[in-house]
Amino acid sequence: MSAPPLLLHRDDETHGVDQYARAVATAVAKLDAAVTYRSAHGLDSGELAHVHFTDRLWGSTPEHAAERFERLAARGPVSVTLHDVPQASDGERGFPRRTDCYRRVVEAAAGTVCNSLHEQRLLELALGRRVQVHVVPLPAQPPQPRPAGWRPSNEVAVLGFYYPGKGHLEVVEAVAALPIESRPRVVALGCASSGHEQELLNLGRHAAQLGVGFTSTGFLSREERLARSRGIAVPIIAHQHVSASGSLTDWLSAGRRPLTVDSDYFREMDTIRPNTMHLVRTGHLAEALQEALEHPESTWLEDTTSTSPSLEEIARAYLTWWAAL
Repeated sequence: MSAPPLLLHRDDETHGVDQYARAVATAVAKLDAAVTYRSAHGLDSGELAHVHFTDRLWGSTPEHAAERFERLAARGPVSVTLHDVPQASDGERGFPRRTDCYRRVVEAAAGTVCNSLHEQRLLELALGRRVQVHVVPLPAQPPQPRPAGWRPSNEVAVLGFYYPGKGHLEVVEAVAALPIESRPRVVALGCASSGHEQELLNLGRHAAQLGVGFTSTGFLSREERLARSRGIAVPIIAHQHVSASGSLTDWLSAGRRPLTVDSDYFREMDTIRPNTMHLVRTGHLAEALQEALEHPESTWLEDTTSTSPSLEEIARAYLTWWAAL
């Protein structure tokens, strides 16, 4: 691409991927006044374009999402950042359908970005072949310092939209393993992803049966999310099938150093951003949680810790990549 592309979003301000698309577009536009961004709906020009894609944002089914992207790409070159790439945990029916969707998107795209090497490996495993991919990690803003005189609420939290496998269940069960007199409340900082509302209610009932307090805040604005992230005692990430995690970068931007259940992706992030998380071995979450509750100051980043790359650095990385396409 000889010029930066038109940056597109899907007009869904509540979806994390669309929020990220807007954030990147805004940051890129600050660096290059020639950049514009707008809704992908009704686009009828053949301008160079870039989109952020997850099938659940682009269509009611994987097939519909792929068809929408192909129609857009037929008008002119479109590069794409993939999110939520297919993996076996999508199930016997969902995995092949989502895999075919992402295959169609990759084949129609002028260039493809993944948010981690781990995500690239998942994509190649799903498609059964090597894929020409550029990796641009999710950004974190410079962390905010711990407030003077900070006194945490007696809560541990999982940040972001609720869906099965996000880690809420594992956190509830880890808290249930603690002595009953010292159990904190578990808070889901966010609402249920579309279609998972009943499962969130069921989790609340399960927590009550275990003697664990559980609540969900519902949808939070960016300002509300930041305030709640800084007020709780222990931040936790317990994804079971993560490909890339915006929850991690949100915790870091809030100045927190979360307990993070070990996985290939989080080991990769720990290499990129050393000393920004407490990696927890599988099966040891309750033990790590007890330690963090006794020393909640350990869940804050040190003042000298870098959370780079920032949003501005990511915007520059995109501009460099587009120029080379």
